[in-house]
Amino acid sequence: MYNKDTKKDWLVASVTAGIGAGIPAYIAVLQGQNPLIAIAITGLAVALALVIDHFW
Repeated sequence: MYNKDTKKDWLVASVTAGIGAGIPAYIAVLQGQNPLIAIAITGLAVALALVIDHFW
């Protein structure tokens, strides 16, 4: 019933993680956080989402 050989869509995982982490990072930048830190946090979230999507 459960097909473990499904194709993974890395683009969807990247966009979802980027939007999900980008919105709070944007708000944090508006409140005075360094933009480079916000970009790094968003990039880390995207990378982690891709790793989880690959191995899950």
